[in-house]
Amino acid sequence: MREADPGLFGPDSVTWQMHADPMMWIAGVRALYFQALHPRAVRGVIQNSDFRRDAWGRLMRTASFVGTTTYGTTEAAEKAGARVRTIHRHLTATDPDTGERYSVDEPDLLLWVHCAEIDSYLHVARRSGFRLTAAQADRYVAEHRTSARLVGLEPAEVPGNQAELAAYFEKVRPELAAGPEAREVDDFLQRPPTPALLVPARAALWRRVANLAYASLPSYAHDLYGRPAPAPAVVTRRLRATGTALRCVPARVRWQLPPKHILRAMARLGPGTRPAPYKVGRWAAILD
Repeated sequence: MREADPGLFGPDSVTWQMHADPMMWIAGVRALYFQALHPRAVRGVIQNSDFRRDAWGRLMRTASFVGTTTYGTTEAAEKAGARVRTIHRHLTATDPDTGERYSVDEPDLLLWVHCAEIDSYLHVARRSGFRLTAAQADRYVAEHRTSARLVGLEPAEVPGNQAELAAYFEKVRPELAAGPEAREVDDFLQRPPTPALLVPARAALWRRVANLAYASLPSYAHDLYGRPAPAPAVVTRRLRATGTALRCVPARVRWQLPPKHILRAMARLGPGTRPAPYKVGRWAAILD
């Protein structure tokens, strides 16, 4: 009998366990705030999509890409990466100040988007109470050289641990700014288009999610946006409280949301591959 395909990461990866955590949704919003601070990168998004009109569709497509590459078969993940590379290959953006026209798949831009995303996932998960040792966090960063390859980057040129990731952000900081496009993303995340009946829910629920994601950014990002955030200790308490509350929702209930990547992976590989944070703890002694 042919052995089931575990995909690019597999059940023994940190990625397999961590990406099943419900705080990844807040981490995704943080990544949007962070990515928008690179003027050339965010310009490529603004100029090539009507993200205000199809923002939720875009968000779900991104979530589906992450789900497919994490929990799908190797073939499905490779096809998803090929689709992304093909789309990016045909897109360009224009610098309004210089008139320069450039491709959105420039390696520097792809690297920024990748690093901001991986940093956001790791930062929010750990700060909200998902327990990872330093070695496991390094392993997570290294694992995502694979996802970097899928979007067109050379894995060897992508940070492979936390120290390299921190060095990358230190190097790129002079290029960051909260330009008009970043302000547009910020405004959208604070007040996304919502049917009239759901406006109260937007104020009560979504605004809290967006504010928490924003607050979890590094302090220099708050300085660039020019909008203050609570003290770091307060942000950490709120992230932990939110993580605790969301993790009380049974995983099987959360995983029923479309497109059910995790449930399909468990059906393919067996119930023993169920993602669970406690499994990461078993590996601590080996990794450290």
